[in-house]
Amino acid sequence: MVALVTDACNACFEQRQIFTQQVLAKVLNQLVEQIPLPLLFMRTVLQAIGAFPALVEFIMEILSRLVSKQIWKYPKLWVGFLKCAHLTKPQSFSVLLQLPPTQLENALNKMAALRAPLIAYASQPNIRSPLPRSVLAVLGIVSEPQNSSQAQTTPAHNGDVGDSDMEAVTEKSKESSSGN
Repeated sequence: MVALVTDACNACFEQRQIFTQQVLAKVLNQLVEQIPLPLLFMRTVLQAIGAFPALVEFIMEILSRLVSKQIWKYPKLWVGFLKCAHLTKPQSFSVLLQLPPTQLENALNKMAALRAPLIAYASQPNIRSPLPRSVLAVLGIVSEPQNSSQAQTTPAHNGDVGDSDMEAVTEKSKESSSGN
């Protein structure tokens, strides 16, 4: 049965005049709403990206919806989800960061090649700031404790410049003058 469905899908992808990018997007939109998700859904998504690379942003919306449907509870579909995330990196990074910490850890263990670039992406201040601490912990980029950052910002708030701040300024000016 699976072989017949696979053959039918392959035949559809070969007929690009009929099964255009728009038609495929509509089909994927309908399939992602089916309960349960079709067994070959992620295979079809991967095939769609191969046939129509311009669908990547649309596919990111599909992947995001799959996160809300807890795709990791369906082992075969989860493998396809991870393959798709790997194939579409870096676009998929924002979707991966939507995963609960346990599933993110699982994803990074299964697709180790995603870890370093995802950490680099998540380390950007505008990306990092809204992320839950638990996700940052999985990535190994947890912020320093609050009290140390407060200690560093206190002199700036009251206008006083401490001795250590003056020494740092003096040291920087020495470095810049010796570098010329």
